Amino acid sequence: MKLRLPGPTEVPEHIALSGSKAMINHRGPEMAELVSSISSDLQTCFETKNEVHILTASGTGGLEAAIVNHISASDEVLVITIGIFGNRFLQLVEMTGAKPTVLKYDFGHAANANDVEKVLKDNSHIKFVVMTHNETSTGTTNNQIADIASIAKSFGCLVIVDAVSSLTAMSVEVDKWGLDVVVSGSQKGWMMAPGLAFISISEEAWDIQKKCTTPRFYFDLLKHKASLANGQTPWTPAVSLFYQLETALKDIKKEGMNNIFARHAFCAEKTRSSIKEMGFDLLADEGYESNSVTAIKAPDDLNVAQLLKVARTKYNTIFAGGQGSLGGKIFRFGHLGYVNENDIDMGLDALKSSLNEIGFRK
Repeated sequence: MKLRLPGPTEVPEHIALSGSKAMINHRGPEMAELVSSISSDLQTCFETKNEVHILTASGTGGLEAAIVNHISASDEVLVITIGIFGNRFLQLVEMTGAKPTVLKYDFGHAANANDVEKVLKDNSHIKFVVMTHNETSTGTTNNQIADIASIAKSFGCLVIVDAVSSLTAMSVEVDKWGLDVVVSGSQKGWMMAPGLAFISISEEAWDIQKKCTTPRFYFDLLKHKASLANGQTPWTPAVSLFYQLETALKDIKKEGMNNIFARHAFCAEKTRSSIKEMGFDLLADEGYESNSVTAIKAPDDLNVAQLLKVARTKYNTIFAGGQGSLGGKIFRFGHLGYVNENDIDMGLDALKSSLNEIGFRK
Protein backbone atom coordinates (compact mmCIF):
# COMPACT_ATOMS: atom_id res chain seq x y z
CA MET A 1 0.00 0.00 0.00
CA LYS A 2 1.37 3.42 -0.99
CA LEU A 3 0.84 6.20 1.53
CA ARG A 4 0.29 9.55 -0.15
CA LEU A 5 -0.52 11.10 3.20
CA PRO A 6 0.92 14.06 5.14
CA GLY A 7 1.75 11.51 7.83
CA PRO A 8 2.38 8.87 8.78
CA THR A 9 4.69 8.53 5.81
CA GLU A 10 6.27 5.43 4.36
CA VAL A 11 9.21 4.00 6.28
CA PRO A 12 12.11 2.55 4.23
CA GLU A 13 12.63 -1.11 4.99
CA HIS A 14 16.15 -0.68 6.37
CA ILE A 15 14.93 1.99 8.80
CA ALA A 16 11.99 -0.15 9.89
CA LEU A 17 14.27 -3.16 10.41
CA SER A 18 16.74 -1.14 12.46
CA GLY A 19 14.03 -0.90 15.10
CA SER A 20 14.23 -4.66 15.64
CA LYS A 21 17.76 -4.58 17.05
CA ALA A 22 18.32 -6.15 20.45
CA MET A 23 17.08 -4.14 23.42
CA ILE A 24 19.59 -2.34 25.62
CA ASN A 25 19.59 -0.91 29.12
CA HIS A 26 18.02 2.53 28.74
CA ARG A 27 20.06 3.66 31.74
CA GLY A 28 23.31 2.19 30.50
CA PRO A 29 26.30 3.57 28.54
CA GLU A 30 25.02 2.26 25.19
CA MET A 31 21.87 4.39 25.51
CA ALA A 32 23.87 7.40 26.63
CA GLU A 33 26.03 7.14 23.50
CA LEU A 34 22.94 6.76 21.30
CA VAL A 35 21.16 9.75 22.84
CA SER A 36 24.23 11.95 22.56
CA SER A 37 24.74 11.13 18.88
CA ILE A 38 21.09 11.59 17.96
CA SER A 39 20.76 14.88 19.83
CA SER A 40 23.74 16.34 17.99
CA ASP A 41 22.37 15.29 14.59
CA LEU A 42 18.96 16.76 15.45
CA GLN A 43 20.61 20.12 16.10
CA THR A 44 21.90 20.06 12.52
CA CYS A 45 18.42 19.37 11.16
CA PHE A 46 16.89 22.12 13.30
CA GLU A 47 19.70 24.48 12.23
CA THR A 48 20.27 25.40 15.86
CA LYS A 49 22.84 25.41 18.62
CA ASN A 50 20.04 24.99 21.15
CA GLU A 51 19.46 21.66 22.84
CA VAL A 52 17.00 19.40 21.02
CA HIS A 53 15.13 16.97 23.24
CA ILE A 54 13.40 13.73 22.30
CA LEU A 55 10.04 12.91 23.84
CA THR A 56 8.38 9.53 23.56
CA ALA A 57 5.12 11.02 22.34
CA SER A 58 3.29 12.03 19.19
CA GLY A 59 3.74 15.46 17.65
CA THR A 60 0.77 16.68 19.67
CA GLY A 61 2.58 15.59 22.83
CA GLY A 62 5.46 17.79 21.77
CA LEU A 63 3.08 20.69 21.20
CA GLU A 64 1.57 20.22 24.66
CA ALA A 65 5.05 20.21 26.16
CA ALA A 66 5.84 23.45 24.33
CA ILE A 67 2.79 25.12 25.87
CA VAL A 68 2.66 23.78 29.43
CA ASN A 69 6.34 24.46 30.11
CA HIS A 70 6.17 28.12 29.15
CA ILE A 71 2.65 29.57 29.37
CA SER A 72 0.95 30.20 32.70
CA ALA A 73 -2.66 31.06 33.51
CA SER A 74 -1.89 34.78 33.84
CA ASP A 75 -0.15 35.10 30.47
CA GLU A 76 -1.46 36.84 27.37
CA VAL A 77 -0.74 34.92 24.17
CA LEU A 78 -1.12 35.65 20.46
CA VAL A 79 -2.21 32.48 18.68
CA ILE A 80 -1.92 32.60 14.89
CA THR A 81 -4.02 29.94 13.22
CA ILE A 82 -4.43 29.09 9.55
CA GLY A 83 -6.06 25.69 9.97
CA ILE A 84 -6.93 22.67 12.09
CA PHE A 85 -3.54 22.36 13.77
CA GLY A 86 -3.36 26.05 14.54
CA ASN A 87 -6.73 25.60 16.24
CA ARG A 88 -5.25 22.70 18.22
CA PHE A 89 -2.49 24.99 19.45
CA LEU A 90 -5.22 27.40 20.56
CA GLN A 91 -6.93 24.62 22.53
CA LEU A 92 -3.67 23.87 24.31
CA VAL A 93 -3.21 27.53 25.23
CA GLU A 94 -6.79 27.72 26.50
CA MET A 95 -6.17 24.60 28.59
CA THR A 96 -3.57 26.47 30.66
CA GLY A 97 -6.08 29.19 31.51
CA ALA A 98 -4.03 31.79 29.65
CA LYS A 99 -5.63 34.68 27.77
CA PRO A 100 -5.34 34.13 24.01
CA THR A 101 -5.70 36.77 21.35
CA VAL A 102 -6.51 34.89 18.16
CA LEU A 103 -5.37 35.95 14.70
CA LYS A 104 -7.34 33.58 12.51
CA TYR A 105 -7.14 33.21 8.73
CA ASP A 106 -9.51 31.48 6.35
CA PHE A 107 -8.46 28.03 5.19
CA GLY A 108 -5.90 28.32 2.41
CA HIS A 109 -4.58 31.70 3.52
CA ALA A 110 -1.25 32.23 5.31
CA ALA A 111 -0.46 34.66 8.10
CA ASN A 112 0.64 38.18 7.24
CA ALA A 113 3.48 39.80 9.19
CA ASN A 114 1.82 43.22 9.05
CA ASP A 115 -1.26 41.82 10.76
CA VAL A 116 0.90 40.36 13.51
CA GLU A 117 2.67 43.67 14.06
CA LYS A 118 -0.64 45.50 14.37
CA VAL A 119 -1.98 43.03 16.94
CA LEU A 120 1.18 43.29 19.05
CA LYS A 121 1.11 47.09 18.89
CA ASP A 122 -2.47 47.06 20.10
CA ASN A 123 -1.82 44.48 22.85
CA SER A 124 1.31 45.40 24.75
CA HIS A 125 0.81 42.70 27.40
CA ILE A 126 1.21 39.80 24.95
CA LYS A 127 4.40 37.89 25.76
CA PHE A 128 4.04 34.76 23.62
CA VAL A 129 3.43 34.21 19.91
CA VAL A 130 2.26 30.70 18.99
CA MET A 131 1.96 29.54 15.38
CA THR A 132 2.12 26.66 12.93
CA HIS A 133 4.81 26.77 10.25
CA ASN A 134 3.25 24.29 7.85
CA GLU A 135 -0.48 23.55 8.07
CA THR A 136 -1.13 20.09 6.66
CA SER A 137 -4.90 20.43 6.99
CA THR A 138 -4.91 23.10 4.27
CA GLY A 139 -1.65 22.45 2.42
CA THR A 140 -0.48 25.95 3.33
CA THR A 141 2.90 27.18 4.59
CA ASN A 142 3.43 30.30 6.68
CA ASN A 143 6.22 31.59 4.46
CA GLN A 144 6.47 34.85 6.41
CA ILE A 145 7.47 33.05 9.59
CA ALA A 146 10.93 34.67 9.75
CA ASP A 147 9.43 38.17 9.51
CA ILE A 148 6.71 37.28 12.02
CA ALA A 149 9.30 35.94 14.48
CA SER A 150 11.44 39.07 14.05
CA ILE A 151 8.45 41.29 14.81
CA ALA A 152 7.49 39.15 17.80
CA LYS A 153 11.00 39.38 19.23
CA SER A 154 11.01 43.16 18.79
CA PHE A 155 8.00 43.24 21.14
CA GLY A 156 9.75 40.98 23.64
CA CYS A 157 7.69 37.87 22.86
CA LEU A 158 8.74 34.24 23.09
CA VAL A 159 8.07 32.45 19.77
CA ILE A 160 6.65 28.91 19.89
CA VAL A 161 6.34 27.04 16.59
CA ASP A 162 4.70 23.85 15.36
CA ALA A 163 7.14 22.56 12.73
CA VAL A 164 5.84 19.00 12.95
CA SER A 165 5.36 18.65 9.19
CA SER A 166 7.93 21.14 7.91
CA LEU A 167 11.21 20.07 9.47
CA THR A 168 13.26 17.95 7.03
CA ALA A 169 10.80 18.77 4.25
CA MET A 170 11.69 22.45 4.08
CA SER A 171 14.23 24.68 5.76
CA VAL A 172 13.50 25.68 9.35
CA GLU A 173 16.31 28.01 10.43
CA VAL A 174 15.65 28.01 14.16
CA ASP A 175 18.53 30.24 15.24
CA LYS A 176 18.54 32.60 12.25
CA TRP A 177 14.79 33.19 12.49
CA GLY A 178 14.82 33.59 16.27
CA LEU A 179 12.46 30.72 17.09
CA ASP A 180 12.51 29.90 20.79
CA VAL A 181 10.57 26.63 20.98
CA VAL A 182 10.17 24.43 17.90
CA VAL A 183 8.45 21.04 17.73
CA SER A 184 8.56 18.26 15.12
CA GLY A 185 7.29 14.68 14.94
CA SER A 186 8.85 11.44 13.75
CA GLN A 187 6.03 10.30 11.44
CA LYS A 188 6.40 13.17 8.95
CA GLY A 189 9.56 14.04 7.04
CA TRP A 190 11.85 11.97 9.25
CA MET A 191 11.04 8.71 7.40
CA MET A 192 10.29 6.67 10.49
CA ALA A 193 7.38 5.38 12.55
CA PRO A 194 5.17 7.58 14.75
CA GLY A 195 5.96 7.88 18.43
CA LEU A 196 8.71 10.47 18.92
CA ALA A 197 8.53 14.24 19.23
CA PHE A 198 11.52 16.55 18.96
CA ILE A 199 11.69 19.96 20.62
CA SER A 200 14.38 22.64 20.50
CA ILE A 201 14.54 25.18 23.30
CA SER A 202 16.32 28.55 23.48
CA GLU A 203 18.10 29.87 26.56
CA GLU A 204 15.35 32.45 27.01
CA ALA A 205 12.77 29.68 26.98
CA TRP A 206 14.63 27.73 29.66
CA ASP A 207 14.53 30.81 31.90
CA ILE A 208 10.78 31.18 31.40
CA GLN A 209 10.20 27.53 32.28
CA LYS A 210 11.60 28.12 35.75
CA LYS A 211 8.83 30.66 36.39
CA CYS A 212 5.98 28.83 34.62
CA THR A 213 3.23 27.75 37.03
CA THR A 214 1.34 25.38 34.74
CA PRO A 215 1.39 21.83 36.17
CA ARG A 216 3.32 19.20 34.22
CA PHE A 217 5.08 15.97 35.02
CA TYR A 218 5.76 13.63 32.09
CA PHE A 219 6.30 16.62 29.79
CA ASP A 220 8.46 18.61 32.24
CA LEU A 221 11.28 19.78 29.98
CA LEU A 222 13.52 20.79 32.87
CA LYS A 223 13.57 17.12 33.83
CA HIS A 224 14.59 16.30 30.25
CA LYS A 225 17.37 18.88 30.41
CA ALA A 226 18.77 17.36 33.60
CA SER A 227 18.61 13.86 32.13
CA LEU A 228 20.22 14.81 28.81
CA ALA A 229 23.31 15.94 30.70
CA ASN A 230 23.76 12.25 31.55
CA GLY A 231 22.82 10.99 28.09
CA GLN A 232 19.40 9.84 29.24
CA THR A 233 15.70 10.69 29.17
CA PRO A 234 13.76 11.16 32.42
CA TRP A 235 11.27 8.41 31.58
CA THR A 236 11.55 5.10 29.75
CA PRO A 237 12.15 5.93 26.07
CA ALA A 238 10.85 4.03 23.06
CA VAL A 239 14.26 2.47 22.45
CA SER A 240 13.29 0.80 19.18
CA LEU A 241 12.20 4.15 17.76
CA PHE A 242 15.50 5.67 18.84
CA TYR A 243 17.20 2.99 16.72
CA GLN A 244 15.04 3.98 13.76
CA LEU A 245 15.81 7.65 14.32
CA GLU A 246 19.53 6.93 14.40
CA THR A 247 19.31 5.22 11.00
CA ALA A 248 17.05 7.89 9.52
CA LEU A 249 19.45 10.63 10.60
CA LYS A 250 22.32 8.81 8.91
CA ASP A 251 20.30 8.79 5.68
CA ILE A 252 19.48 12.48 6.09
CA LYS A 253 23.14 13.36 6.62
CA LYS A 254 24.16 11.29 3.59
CA GLU A 255 21.66 12.97 1.27
CA GLY A 256 22.29 16.43 2.69
CA MET A 257 19.69 18.88 3.93
CA ASN A 258 19.76 21.14 0.87
CA ASN A 259 19.28 18.14 -1.42
CA ILE A 260 16.36 16.99 0.71
CA PHE A 261 14.71 20.40 0.48
CA ALA A 262 15.22 20.43 -3.29
CA ARG A 263 13.74 16.93 -3.62
CA HIS A 264 10.65 17.94 -1.67
CA ALA A 265 10.26 21.14 -3.67
CA PHE A 266 10.50 19.20 -6.94
CA CYS A 267 7.98 16.55 -5.87
CA ALA A 268 5.59 19.21 -4.59
CA GLU A 269 5.76 21.30 -7.75
CA LYS A 270 5.26 18.25 -9.96
CA THR A 271 2.21 17.29 -7.91
CA ARG A 272 0.73 20.78 -8.01
CA SER A 273 1.27 21.33 -11.73
CA SER A 274 -0.17 17.90 -12.58
CA ILE A 275 -3.22 18.44 -10.39
CA LYS A 276 -3.86 21.79 -12.07
CA GLU A 277 -3.48 20.17 -15.51
CA MET A 278 -6.21 17.75 -14.45
CA GLY A 279 -8.49 20.76 -13.99
CA PHE A 280 -8.52 21.03 -10.20
CA ASP A 281 -7.94 24.10 -8.04
CA LEU A 282 -5.70 24.11 -4.98
CA LEU A 283 -6.85 25.32 -1.58
CA ALA A 284 -3.69 27.22 -0.67
CA ASP A 285 -3.05 30.70 -2.01
CA GLU A 286 -0.46 30.84 -4.77
CA GLY A 287 3.04 31.20 -3.36
CA TYR A 288 2.08 29.67 -0.01
CA GLU A 289 1.53 26.07 -1.11
CA SER A 290 3.12 23.44 1.11
CA ASN A 291 6.02 21.28 -0.02
CA SER A 292 4.73 18.57 2.34
CA VAL A 293 1.17 18.10 1.09
CA THR A 294 -1.12 19.47 -1.60
CA ALA A 295 -4.73 20.23 -0.65
CA ILE A 296 -7.08 19.98 -3.64
CA LYS A 297 -10.53 21.53 -3.79
CA ALA A 298 -13.25 18.98 -4.52
CA PRO A 299 -15.95 20.09 -6.98
CA ASP A 300 -19.52 19.73 -5.73
CA ASP A 301 -20.09 16.68 -7.93
CA LEU A 302 -17.05 14.79 -6.66
CA ASN A 303 -17.72 12.27 -3.91
CA VAL A 304 -14.47 12.45 -1.96
CA ALA A 305 -15.24 9.45 0.24
CA GLN A 306 -15.85 7.31 -2.82
CA LEU A 307 -12.67 8.55 -4.46
CA LEU A 308 -10.56 7.71 -1.43
CA LYS A 309 -12.16 4.27 -1.10
CA VAL A 310 -11.53 3.34 -4.73
CA ALA A 311 -7.94 4.59 -4.58
CA ARG A 312 -7.33 2.47 -1.49
CA THR A 313 -9.12 -0.71 -2.50
CA LYS A 314 -8.39 -0.87 -6.25
CA TYR A 315 -5.16 1.09 -6.68
CA ASN A 316 -3.41 0.45 -3.34
CA THR A 317 -2.91 4.15 -2.70
CA ILE A 318 -4.10 6.09 0.32
CA PHE A 319 -4.82 9.78 -0.08
CA ALA A 320 -6.07 11.97 2.76
CA GLY A 321 -9.47 13.60 3.01
CA GLY A 322 -10.30 16.92 4.62
CA GLN A 323 -10.37 17.37 8.38
CA GLY A 324 -13.12 18.98 10.43
CA SER A 325 -15.22 21.40 8.40
CA LEU A 326 -13.10 20.59 5.34
CA GLY A 327 -14.44 17.03 5.28
CA GLY A 328 -15.79 16.22 1.81
CA LYS A 329 -14.59 19.58 0.48
CA ILE A 330 -10.96 18.73 -0.24
CA PHE A 331 -8.66 15.77 -0.65
CA ARG A 332 -4.93 15.80 0.00
CA PHE A 333 -1.88 14.36 -1.77
CA GLY A 334 1.10 13.91 0.53
CA HIS A 335 4.66 14.24 -0.75
CA LEU A 336 7.08 14.29 2.16
CA GLY A 337 9.59 12.01 3.77
CA TYR A 338 10.74 8.98 1.78
CA VAL A 339 9.41 10.16 -1.58
CA ASN A 340 10.80 10.62 -5.08
CA GLU A 341 9.57 11.40 -8.60
CA ASN A 342 8.51 7.81 -9.26
CA ASP A 343 6.31 7.87 -6.15
CA ILE A 344 4.65 11.05 -7.38
CA ASP A 345 4.04 9.52 -10.82
CA MET A 346 2.47 6.43 -9.29
CA GLY A 347 0.32 8.55 -7.02
CA LEU A 348 -0.90 10.68 -9.92
CA ASP A 349 -1.66 7.56 -11.98
CA ALA A 350 -3.64 6.12 -9.06
CA LEU A 351 -5.57 9.36 -8.70
CA LYS A 352 -6.43 9.55 -12.39
CA SER A 353 -7.48 5.89 -12.47
CA SER A 354 -9.64 6.33 -9.37
CA LEU A 355 -11.37 9.36 -10.83
CA ASN A 356 -12.10 7.42 -14.02
CA GLU A 357 -13.33 4.45 -12.00
CA ILE A 358 -15.97 6.52 -10.24
CA GLY A 359 -16.95 8.21 -13.49
CA PHE A 360 -15.81 11.71 -12.58
CA ARG A 361 -15.00 14.01 -15.47
CA LYS A 362 -13.59 17.49 -14.98
